[in-house]
Amino acid sequence: MKKAILILTAALTLASNYAGGSEWLTDLPKAQAIAKEEKKMVLLDFTGSDWCGWCIKLNKEVFSQQEFIDYAKKNLVLVEVDFPNKKKQPAELKKANEALQKKYDIEGYPTIIVLDSEGNKVGQLGYTPGGPKAFIAKLEKITKKG
Repeated sequence: MKKAILILTAALTLASNYAGGSEWLTDLPKAQAIAKEEKKMVLLDFTGSDWCGWCIKLNKEVFSQQEFIDYAKKNLVLVEVDFPNKKKQPAELKKANEALQKKYDIEGYPTIIVLDSEGNKVGQLGYTPGGPKAFIAKLEKITKKG
């Protein structure tokens, strides 16, 4: 029993660390509805959260940092499109993620797709060294084009 509680606690800690205090959705239509209502961009994070080294690095250096969390709360609706090796996912989520992977022609992880509030792709980026400041600067460059 203690072992099960320990595993559950570790899993919840890992999940909350990934979200970094901001809410990561897994439902793109829901995210787009929120983005439209709040006039925000949608950030799709195509990731292999439990096996991809660059994805884990991006989460640790950017997504879990307070500077990014604050920026995201004001400007973004966050969507995790995860392709884990060990973590179990419902079949419908797997199917939805695979459809998004095909739609946006994702060939590697991490790939970040940015959509406007209408659901149009405005840009794409990957791991960016330099922490939240550098990542946000790249996002700003993408989002200010339109």
